[in-house]
Amino acid sequence: MLLDGNSSFSVEVSEFLLNCFVRSPWLQFWLSMPLSLLFLLAMGANSILLITIWLDAALHEPLYYLLGLLSLLDMVLCLTVIPKVLLIFWFDLRPISFYACFLQMYIMNSFLAMESCTFMVMAYDRYIAICYPLRYPSIINDQFVAKAAIFILARNVLFTVPIPILSARLYYCGKNVIENCICANMSVSGLSCDDTTINRLYQFAGGWTLLGSDLILIFLSYTFILRAVLRLKSEGAMAKALSTCSSHFILILFFNTILLVFVLTHVAKKKVSPDVPVLLNVLHHVIPAALNPIVYGVRTQEIKQGIQRLLKKGW
Repeated sequence: MLLDGNSSFSVEVSEFLLNCFVRSPWLQFWLSMPLSLLFLLAMGANSILLITIWLDAALHEPLYYLLGLLSLLDMVLCLTVIPKVLLIFWFDLRPISFYACFLQMYIMNSFLAMESCTFMVMAYDRYIAICYPLRYPSIINDQFVAKAAIFILARNVLFTVPIPILSARLYYCGKNVIENCICANMSVSGLSCDDTTINRLYQFAGGWTLLGSDLILIFLSYTFILRAVLRLKSEGAMAKALSTCSSHFILILFFNTILLVFVLTHVAKKKVSPDVPVLLNVLHHVIPAALNPIVYGVRTQEIKQGIQRLLKKGW
C-alpha cells in the first residue's frame, strides 16, 4: 500500500517514493541535461572500450581484461541508478516497489565494492610491472586475472548480501517517502519502526572493511612503486614507469575523491544543504563511469591504436 510520508496510520508499505529534488523543479530541469549526457557518455565510452578489448587480439592482456571488468561494473552501476533518476526528473515516476528498492540497494553496494576491489587488483598489477618487471609475465597472466575476478565477485557478493537483508527484514509501518534519489541503506531503513542499530553498525563496519582495506593496499602499492621509481637513474625510465601508472592513479582519484567529499558532507550535514549529499551520491555513480574509459583511451597508446584499427576495419 502506498502512503504519504506524513501518514500516521500503522500500515505496512509495499512501495516507496523517491523524493529526488522534487521540491526544486528548476534543479531537476537543469540537472537532467548534464546527467543524461553523462549517462550516454558513460554507456557509449564503456561499450566502445569493451568492444575494442574483446575484438582486438593485441589487447588480450591481463591489464586490459581488468579494465574491461571495470567498464562492465561502471555500466551496471549507471543502469541501476541513472535511468530511474531521469524518469523522476522527466515524468515524476517516483514510486519504486519494495523488492526493486532492495535489489537496487544490493547492486549499488556490491558493485561499488567490486569496483574498489578491481582498483586494488590493478594497483597490484602496476606494482609488479614496476617493481618486478622480469617476473611480470609469470605472475600477472590469464590465470591470475581469472582468480582475481573470482575473488572480486565472491568477496563483495558475500559481504554485501546482509545489507539489503537487514533492511528488508525491518517493519515499515507507515512512512514510505525516501529523501533520496536512490534506495540507500540508511535512507530506507530510517523509515522503519524498528531499531536500526544493527543496520548502521554493519554498514559502517562493512564499508570501512571493504573500501578501507582496498584503499590501504592501493596506498601501499603506490608507496612501493614510488620508492622503486625514485631509485631509477635514467630519467627516461622514470618517466616511462610513471606513465604506466598515471592513468590508473587518475581513475582512483575520481572514485575516491567523490566518495570522500560525500562522506565529509554527511559528517557536516548540519552545515550543508540536505540536497548536497543526495546529489553527490548520484554523481558518484555516473562521473567515474563516464571519465574512466576516456582517461584510459586518451592516455593509453595501445587502446587508441586498437580503436583506430577497429574503425578502419569497419570502413
